[in-house]
Amino acid sequence: MKADPLPIEGIDYVEVYVGNAKQASYFYQKGFGFAPVAYSGPETGVKDKTSYLMQQGDMRLLLTSALVPDHPIARFVLTHGDGVADIALRVKDVEWTYKEAVKRGAKGIRDPTVLKDNSGYLKGCAISAYGDTVHTFIERDQYRGVFAPGFIPIKGKADPVGLQKVDHVVANVEEGKMEYWVEFYGKVFGFSQLISFDGSTVKFPINEPAPGRRKSQIQEYLDYFKGAGVQHLAIATDDLVSTVSHLQQRGIEFLNTPDSYYDGLTKRVSGMSEKIEDLKKLRILVDRDEKGYMLQIFTKPLQDRPTLFFELIQRKGSESFGKGNFKALFESIEQEQAKRGNL
Repeated sequence: MKADPLPIEGIDYVEVYVGNAKQASYFYQKGFGFAPVAYSGPETGVKDKTSYLMQQGDMRLLLTSALVPDHPIARFVLTHGDGVADIALRVKDVEWTYKEAVKRGAKGIRDPTVLKDNSGYLKGCAISAYGDTVHTFIERDQYRGVFAPGFIPIKGKADPVGLQKVDHVVANVEEGKMEYWVEFYGKVFGFSQLISFDGSTVKFPINEPAPGRRKSQIQEYLDYFKGAGVQHLAIATDDLVSTVSHLQQRGIEFLNTPDSYYDGLTKRVSGMSEKIEDLKKLRILVDRDEKGYMLQIFTKPLQDRPTLFFELIQRKGSESFGKGNFKALFESIEQEQAKRGNL
């Protein structure tokens, strides 16, 4: 059942727990063009973990590692590998949002708290989602600091590639659990179930494995991640051809698309301003709906476990999630699965 929407202003940041935040920050800086803008750790009074805040456009990626072996972050990484732990959502009123979410059935895991320093204060709380993923609700209208108390500004040279914001966040959940989580987001957040989206600021598609003789790529994710979690972050850009060109020059690897995909592409998707030769060279996918078209491409996994990856997307009117490309995407992922011996 869909409830009245919670007044969520957007995704504030996405926190990824990693084994080594210092090295991960270098990867996202040099590989993807994120700028390091803030740091938290022993030097700032935080003794048990370190965090690097990376930013490009309006997208903020918080990379966090434990400094002690019995820390919950260390246990997360031991179980899941590097992965998304928190999709933080910006709200106007933390207390009201938390109370309302819990009333609607969410499990609260951190009551509303106030964090202060000389730059003001911010409020935060958290509820649990699928697997070990959480949603922090954050209210920062009264905070003027770099990110949050306990963080100091840092400067690092960044060479951005045109990434702008999180377009959507895709989850993989266990077989038979998809409907539960669709209902959860409808009941708690007031989200609508969509094949495409309505221009809202927060979109969370959810997958579950399909039963069959062969292991699906979703089941492979669940096996390696050891449970439900974020499969990929879709990041918007205004010029996907330029973005992908720069990323490939830096060694970022993308899923392959067969040459046959581009046969007859202009008939399937007419009126494109991009050259077919450029799309084919870069292995970019295209899809169209009644409102326009979109370009998209998917990286290979960003760590050794075949779990978290990025989707890069450019919307030219289209409001779909590229359902016309699902077959090509699944075939590309299965090629990688076969290499790992997991089909």
